[in-house]
Amino acid sequence: MSTIPPARLEWLGEQVRLWQGDGTIDARQAETILGRYAASTRRLPLVRLLTAVGGLFLGVGVIWLVAANIESLSPTVRVAAVAAVWLLAALLIGALVFQAAQTLQVPAYEPLLLACWAVAALVHAYAVEALLPLLVAVSIGTVYVLWASLETAWSGLAFVVSLGGYGLAALAVAALHARWLPTFATAWREVGALLVLVAVTVGAFPPVVAEDWEPGTGTWVLLAAAGLLGATGLVRGTALDRAELGVGAAALAGAAGLVLWEAGADGAADLSGADVTHAVLGITLCAGAAIALAVDGTLRPSGRLTVLATAALVVVTTLQAFTVFAPVLEGAWLFLVLGVVLVGTGLAVDRGRRRLAEAL
Repeated sequence: MSTIPPARLEWLGEQVRLWQGDGTIDARQAETILGRYAASTRRLPLVRLLTAVGGLFLGVGVIWLVAANIESLSPTVRVAAVAAVWLLAALLIGALVFQAAQTLQVPAYEPLLLACWAVAALVHAYAVEALLPLLVAVSIGTVYVLWASLETAWSGLAFVVSLGGYGLAALAVAALHARWLPTFATAWREVGALLVLVAVTVGAFPPVVAEDWEPGTGTWVLLAAAGLLGATGLVRGTALDRAELGVGAAALAGAAGLVLWEAGADGAADLSGADVTHAVLGITLCAGAAIALAVDGTLRPSGRLTVLATAALVVVTTLQAFTVFAPVLEGAWLFLVLGVVLVGTGLAVDRGRRRLAEAL
C-alpha cells in the first residue's frame, strides 16, 4: 500500500466516484483502486515548530561556538570547517529539491530532479566560489547524464557518447576558466579528463556494443552544448586547451567507432583477425589518450592528471588481457606477459614524462 497526502487521496476518491458514476468502473474496481492508497500522516504543528526552532538554535549554537573559539583553532581546522559547511550546504540543496518534489507530487525517481540539484549546487558554487559544491554539482550532473541516456535501455554507444560529451563540455569549460577562476579550471579539467578516459576505456572494451540506440532530445541537447562550449574553448582557450579538446574529441570518435564495429563482442574462444585488430586498436587508442594526458599533466603541471593516466593504462591493459587474449595465453603466461607489459609501459611513460619535464 502506498501513502499519499490526504488532499491527494481526497481528490482520488472524488475521481473514482465520478468514474463509477459514469460506468467506467464498477464498485469492486473502485474499492480495489482506493485500497491501494492510504493517507500519509502529517507532522503536528507543534512538532514542526519544535524542529524548526531546534534547528535554528542548533545553527546559532554552532556559529557561536566556532566564533568563540576561532583563535584557538589551527588554520587547517578552520579550512576544514569551512569546507565542511560548503559541502553540507551543497548536499542540503539536494534535500531541498527532493522535498519540494515530494510536496508538488513529482515522482522521486526522475532524473530531472538530479538535474535541478546539479544546477542549484552549481549556482551555489559560483556564488561563493567554493570548490566542494562545484564537485558535488559535477558529480550529480554525471549521474543525471547517464541516467537520462540509459533510462530506457542499456547501450554502450549511449554510455560513450553521453559520458564523453559531458567530459568534453567540462574540458571546454576549463578552457574558459583559465584566466577567470584558475581553481575552478583545474577542477573542470581533471573531471573532464576522467570522464573522457572512462568513456574511451568502456568504448574500447570488446563486449560493449551499440545495441539499438536512438539518441533522445536530451542527448542531442548535451551534444549541442558540448559542441558550442568546445567551439568557444577553441577560440578563447590557449594552445594547450585546444590540444586537450582536440585529443579528447578524437579519442571519443575512435571509441564510438570501436563500439559500432562490435568485433569481439561475442566472446568466442577462437579469436578472428577482426577480434585481434579490434583489441589492438582499442589498446592503442586508450594508450594514446593516456599518454597524451600524462604529457598534459607534465605541461600544466598536475600530478593528478599523471596518476589518472597511469591508472587508465593499467585498467585498459588488464581488461583487454583477460577478455581478449586470455584464450591465447592461459594461466601463468597471461600474468607474466601482462606484468611485463605493465612494467614496460609504466617505465616508458615515466621516462618520457621526465624527459619532457627536463626539456621544459
